[in-house]
Amino acid sequence: MKQLVEKINAEIAEFVANAEAQVVKGNKAAGARARKAALNLMKDLKEFRKVSVDEAKK
Repeated sequence: MKQLVEKINAEIAEFVANAEAQVVKGNKAAGARARKAALNLMKDLKEFRKVSVDEAKK
């Protein structure tokens, strides 16, 4: 679970950096990277929820 949290933190950092580059600098490619990071983040958060619920049941 610790590795999953670290992966989520890395995805968040990647999203923030690319989203900021798109908004501040108008970098279109950064926008595409931010959207990809958002999709990956959603998947990881769903996995975290699943693992968290399983851990709470123990």
